[in-house]
Amino acid sequence: QVQLVESGGGLVQAGGSLRLSCAASGRTFSNSAMGWFRRAPGKEREFVAAITWSGASTNYADSVKGRFAISRDSAKNTVYLQMNNLKPEDTAVYYCAGGFSTVALGRGTENYRGQGTQVTVSS
Repeated sequence: QVQLVESGGGLVQAGGSLRLSCAASGRTFSNSAMGWFRRAPGKEREFVAAITWSGASTNYADSVKGRFAISRDSAKNTVYLQMNNLKPEDTAVYYCAGGFSTVALGRGTENYRGQGTQVTVSS
């Protein structure tokens, strides 16, 4: 069983930056593609970014391309989401998840997920 714990959320002004971390425990992590999703109040869950188990390939939602960057450190069992030039519409609970592939995660298919961390962007 894999457990995921997110951290790094908070309140930031528009144009600012945050880096989210997702610490994983469990043997499945090293073989899983990992991704980030978000859910804003009153909205559907939205895919944000994903990365392969090797870290060699990534994909992003159009809404965050050029502003967000996903990375992973397998030695630390941690996935990161660097968020730059944040906008009020980025306000949401962000959670990380593991899946079979970045394509599967991009389609919303996740195998396990964390509890999430709140990101609030003020205008």
